[in-house]
Amino acid sequence: MKGPLNISQAEGIDDEEEDFEMEPVALPCRPPAQQSGHSLDRDNDTEKRTQVLRSNVAMKLARFMDTIRQSFVAVQTFAEDLWLRQYGCAGNPDITRVYQVWPGNNVFFFHGRLICGLDPRGLVLTTVSIILSSWVFAMYREDDLPQDSGLITAFSLILTVLVNLFSVSTIDPGIIPRNDGSCIEETAGTSDGTRRMRVTVNGVELKLKYCRICKFFRPPRSCHCAVCDNCVEKFDHHCPWIGQCIALRNYRFYLTFVVSALIFFVYVFAFSCRRIHQRMLRTGTGFLGMLKNCPETLALVSFSFPAILFLGGLTILHVFLLARNQTGYENFRESYMGSQNPFDRGMPSNIMEVLFEPLPPSRVDFRAEVMMPRGVLGGHCVTVMSVHTPPATSHQPPVMVNGVAETTCYMWSRPEGGR
Repeated sequence: MKGPLNISQAEGIDDEEEDFEMEPVALPCRPPAQQSGHSLDRDNDTEKRTQVLRSNVAMKLARFMDTIRQSFVAVQTFAEDLWLRQYGCAGNPDITRVYQVWPGNNVFFFHGRLICGLDPRGLVLTTVSIILSSWVFAMYREDDLPQDSGLITAFSLILTVLVNLFSVSTIDPGIIPRNDGSCIEETAGTSDGTRRMRVTVNGVELKLKYCRICKFFRPPRSCHCAVCDNCVEKFDHHCPWIGQCIALRNYRFYLTFVVSALIFFVYVFAFSCRRIHQRMLRTGTGFLGMLKNCPETLALVSFSFPAILFLGGLTILHVFLLARNQTGYENFRESYMGSQNPFDRGMPSNIMEVLFEPLPPSRVDFRAEVMMPRGVLGGHCVTVMSVHTPPATSHQPPVMVNGVAETTCYMWSRPEGGR
């Protein structure tokens, strides 16, 4: 019978076990280069699939947007034709009119009865902002406004703003028709060969600039708008928020729109702040609590406050220009820095002239019929040989430009496929 092992024997056993060595075993392993190559291939395949997926999504989105655009154009054309046919104003499709071959970058609606700028995004954004803020204000006013007077005031302001916005964006701002091609050489320059002309207005000599696109010396205070591609009379600026030139024939509507929009947003801001104050007193919550209780009112305050600052600055600027009978373009170019403004007749007369005098008739009848020679439409340009003014406007006196009475014969060219 074996007795218990002593410590030395136990340590000997441990020593003997530590003398054994484990045999090395070779495990199958890919080289590092081969592993990195396979991972790169997988990454490339993933990127290719992602790019193909993105391109397919972009193509589908482009087709969807094109379908929406075509549907919108079809609905717009159908609505215009239906409205015109209902009220007996439909035109003959075989007749070509001026708006169909107009060389400027304008968009026409209702067969030339409404004229808008090239880019409608600013107008759409402005209209949606006003309508959306009006809707939110009317829906969530609850008991904070007097039931009758507050609602009537709000909707009167909204109607005034939208009517003036529609007027300023859809009427002819004062487009000057382009010169007859046969008269280009006669008006191209003076006797010394320079394309300059000077006129005297109320004792002040002004220099007329020659427009190479419209082929005439521009009248005083006019400018060629690079966006609309038209020379516009008494040009103030091209407003991106409306998408239209602001000039002689729509400046008063622009002023009315700016002032009425300012009053509307001040009204919304004041009653929104009043509602927030009443809610805070009623519920005893702080500002963070109002984010949960009435977020729509805080959104109105956040939107109307910068609108008030922007419209207030515009109002101050244009009241200053109105008092001096000066356009925004003239103020920007400092046209009368070293001389007297020949158009300044004093503040009362300036206000009467801009706001209350009858609007001059449009220089261009976009509804006029056009007689075109055969084969012109198939070429690279469209040449308008004769414009017949309707009998309703034949009593109007001719417009004097460069000392010559304008007639109804124009000639211009535009690239095929243009507007």
